Amino acid sequence: MSSLLNSMQIKLKNKSTVDIPENSSGLELARELKLNDPAQALAMNVNGVDRDLSYTLKDNDEVHFWSFDDDEGKEIFWHTSAHVLAQAVLRLWPDAVLTIGPPIANGFYYDFANLTISDEDFSKIEAEAKKIIKENLKPKRELIASKEEALETFSENPFKIELIESFDKDATLTAYRQGDFFDLCRGPHLPSLGKIKAFKILKTSGAYWRGDAKNQMLTRIYATSFPDKKLLKDYLFQVEEAKKRDHKILGPKLGLFMLKEEAPGIPFILPHGMHVWNQLIAYWRKIHLREHYQEIMTPQIMTRELWETSGHWEHYREDMYAFQIDDREFAIKPMSCPGCMLYYQSKSHSYRELPLRISELGHVYRNEASGAVSGLMRVRGFHQDDAHIFMKPTDIKSEILKAVNLALEIYSLFNLQCHMELSTRPVEGTIGTDKEWELATNGLKEALDESKLDYRINEGDGAFYGPKIDFHIRDAIGRTWQCGTIQLDMSLPEKFDLEYVDEHGKRVRPIMIHRALLGSVERFFGILIEHFAAKFPLWLSPRPVRIIIVADRHLEYAQKLETLFKSHNFLVEVDHSNESVSKKIRLAQIEQVNYILTIGDKEVENQTIALRTRDNVVHGEMNPEEFIEKIKPELLNKDLNSPFKKTND
Repeated sequence: MSSLLNSMQIKLKNKSTVDIPENSSGLELARELKLNDPAQALAMNVNGVDRDLSYTLKDNDEVHFWSFDDDEGKEIFWHTSAHVLAQAVLRLWPDAVLTIGPPIANGFYYDFANLTISDEDFSKIEAEAKKIIKENLKPKRELIASKEEALETFSENPFKIELIESFDKDATLTAYRQGDFFDLCRGPHLPSLGKIKAFKILKTSGAYWRGDAKNQMLTRIYATSFPDKKLLKDYLFQVEEAKKRDHKILGPKLGLFMLKEEAPGIPFILPHGMHVWNQLIAYWRKIHLREHYQEIMTPQIMTRELWETSGHWEHYREDMYAFQIDDREFAIKPMSCPGCMLYYQSKSHSYRELPLRISELGHVYRNEASGAVSGLMRVRGFHQDDAHIFMKPTDIKSEILKAVNLALEIYSLFNLQCHMELSTRPVEGTIGTDKEWELATNGLKEALDESKLDYRINEGDGAFYGPKIDFHIRDAIGRTWQCGTIQLDMSLPEKFDLEYVDEHGKRVRPIMIHRALLGSVERFFGILIEHFAAKFPLWLSPRPVRIIIVADRHLEYAQKLETLFKSHNFLVEVDHSNESVSKKIRLAQIEQVNYILTIGDKEVENQTIALRTRDNVVHGEMNPEEFIEKIKPELLNKDLNSPFKKTND
């Protein structure tokens, strides 16, 4: 107990403590800590359990407040906002029937039965929602004594009845009330609706109850909300910008890739896309060679027995493609790990070889649901830049740090900001002992702590065979993408009986790191298309230089320039079509050609070029050799910025 009379001590996440009066609520603690901003103190976590701020604290409780910067805080903010949406709809359409309204990425939705609306209704729903917010109602948690009482309370709503009947008999059931609105919900919720400063209806669509096409069709309303009007403005800008950058539109339009019904979920990479792909992979191979990785290629099809040994058949079978050959069962690999285990097994190893770093650009296939497949971001067949590092226990920290630094080097090359998450053991379905999991998790955590890099812990989201570090990259318009991963595994070496001879001549088990830094190469390609809006830097660009001739008499000089550029390793093309010069220039800009060189009588006479960049800035006449020398560092150094422009396109 605190030494102060009639007070109690609360432990905060930063390890500090604070004394407050006995029986204080979380809201009173937040006020004591001056967490008064609308984005702060949305709810709290008390001793590992999320609570409303109305919850009464006890001496020595450990408390962490969720803010809008936290994923947990956003979920609470948006779930409360979903109740506001439902309340507004019921005020306007009293006969509508509530179903569910969860938070989702960047907002929330609510599904209604007995409701028909159109886009024209959005403004009046928003107006009613803002009226409710202005009332500054305080959501109040109410405990429902039993399942029977819950069934009676919601007896007129068949959807709530179905949900309640699915709960365990002894489950704790709660509901939340805000003014005239009452809904079944586990919470927690915001302390007051006044924290919602911006509210926007986004779209409406049909949705089947519980996602089953056999069930009733409902009306779904999507919306978002924020604790600051500027955040809403920024988000809406991001949405519009994302539409312009959509790789599913830009990719086929620019001849980078295509998707066909004949190969659902498996993209075709086209010639211009292959240039980007090959440049990316050449860079990947170069830095891995520098870091002493050895590259291998393992079979795409291997026997069921192999996948049983690895544990994938038991834990990953639903996501694998399996078939029979000569009465024997095979599977297409969903990941490259077991093949690399066979490679390691193929010869004996000494401690002097370790750490042994093996990389593979593995072509893998996963049975993704058709509804989940999307462009290059979620596919059924993709290339994973896998690697497995076999090492001694004393190598764990240094090898993890090397892998982390290599990932950060890659992302920084593309100006992709990054944050990391340490994902720990899932509650169910894992392999390996408690001791192995503890050692693996501590190994990752100690390496991250030593790196001094920021990271967050993502409880229970590890792989079934080990904990992992996930890299989340942020693109040019602020969206985040889960990309690379580093996983520490002591289970597969055990399952495949892997060994090395230590310095005492004893056969011992190696520890292994799985790691992929691009993740899926297809997905990373899609991210780059959207990050750069297909305006690739010169070293990646499939159309770096285009020469446009004014008339056929200029073709000979254009071809001479083409030879010159190619001698300096520049990809170049000559447009000698019959279109007008203005149309040729416009096409080059649409196709995101980095440098557009126009050749007419003047340029032929002076042996020069007329330079224009894809941002439609005319740089005038210049000597071709001088131009090449100016852009050569951009190519060789993999610069993102053109020497003819101070900022990135």
